[in-house]
Amino acid sequence: MGEASARDKSGLKAVVIAGPTASGKSALGLHLAREEDGIVINADSMQVYRDLPILTAQPDAAALKAAPHRLYGILPLDDPATAARWAELALAEVEAAVDAGKLPILVGGTGLYLKALLEGFAPIPEIEPAVRVRAKALLDELGAAGLHAHLAGRDPVTAAKLRPSDSQRLMRAWEVLEGTGKPLAWWQAQPSTPPQGERGPVSAISFVVNPTRAELYAACNDRLIAMVAKGAVAEVRAALTLYSDADHEQAGFKALGFKEIRSHMEAQVSLEDAAAAAQQATRNYAKRQGTWFRHQLRGATFLAPDREAMKFSQSYLAGLRHKIRDFLLTAPC
Repeated sequence: MGEASARDKSGLKAVVIAGPTASGKSALGLHLAREEDGIVINADSMQVYRDLPILTAQPDAAALKAAPHRLYGILPLDDPATAARWAELALAEVEAAVDAGKLPILVGGTGLYLKALLEGFAPIPEIEPAVRVRAKALLDELGAAGLHAHLAGRDPVTAAKLRPSDSQRLMRAWEVLEGTGKPLAWWQAQPSTPPQGERGPVSAISFVVNPTRAELYAACNDRLIAMVAKGAVAEVRAALTLYSDADHEQAGFKALGFKEIRSHMEAQVSLEDAAAAAQQATRNYAKRQGTWFRHQLRGATFLAPDREAMKFSQSYLAGLRHKIRDFLLTAPC
């Protein structure tokens, strides 16, 4: 963009390109980074992990050459990432980009991560490790559905918001209840403060790539098949060998398609059936993402790509860049 001097006093301003998986947000983010002298910063909870670059649709060599990318493939698959942890890392990358006169472009589909950076979280105290150990033991004893029922008896508000199969969030809700004496729902109702850099918090102009559901589902199906063709099965096999002692239900192993491909490798299902199951899981996830962005990403502009090519016209992109430049010049710090 060549407007470093205009950004020097602009505070921590960033562009958010969000959207469901396979919506085309990465291509849009890369285009903006090339046109506006930007740095792409990952905001996807699975793309922070290494060892599954194909299955998590991380930028390929051409994309990495075309523009700087940050926070992709930085953690081992067995290292649990949290929204708060990512927000700290992302804040540092946004600051570094602004200091270098570059445009920070946050690209990803993990709404909770974006919310952590832009709005902050409830001020929940640190939970003692012993409490976490007991929560994990209870999960192992009761299973996710059993823990959900257990939680519903003491914190029905939080339990009503969680899926009975979401073991990670259920365990978190239980450990907060046990560790603080107050339900997670109570903490979430408290005022939150976004993380602060030396220039203050991050302010952002947000866009959500929003294809029609039919287009999105078709893209989800096609991408899974392309991943298998590129070597996703071999990638999963290597990860299982490298992390043979890890919990393959947690952290980076929750990548879409991992469970289904592992089932195929264990001779439980055919590759065709595994691919179909992974496609269904991806479509379900994309639908949940779309719902979250419609209701949770404040002030976002929803973008509809061309129905034929799932791309944006040059005139559309020019208008988008104009909105971004106006934001950089006029948005409050």
